[in-house]
Amino acid sequence: MQSNPLYYKSDQLAHLVYKFTRDFSKEEVYGITSQLRRAVLSVPLNIVEGYARQSSRSFKQFLQIAYGSLKETKYLLHFCSDEGYLNKKDYNDALTLAEEIGKILWVLMNKVKEKANI
Repeated sequence: MQSNPLYYKSDQLAHLVYKFTRDFSKEEVYGITSQLRRAVLSVPLNIVEGYARQSSRSFKQFLQIAYGSLKETKYLLHFCSDEGYLNKKDYNDALTLAEEIGKILWVLMNKVKEKANI
């Protein structure tokens, strides 16, 4: 799984988010910092868990959850940028990576959907 580009990129995004949220305001530790970290970790966690289920139906469901978490992450990144918690470079780096992940996830979801005949 670790050589899988989707897993690798989603893991990379999670580490990137953890890196820059260390500098967020301490008053946000239980707010936006926590929410963003949970959302971004949900992406690779759901990919891994869905893959481990060894069922196309389950894998599809977990990929959809990962996709939803990715959308949540993208919104939170935008929000953090607007609030001044993120500089432009960190925002653009994270958003670019999130867009790449979204494209891979979308293609994979459709392939799994076809395989499962759903």
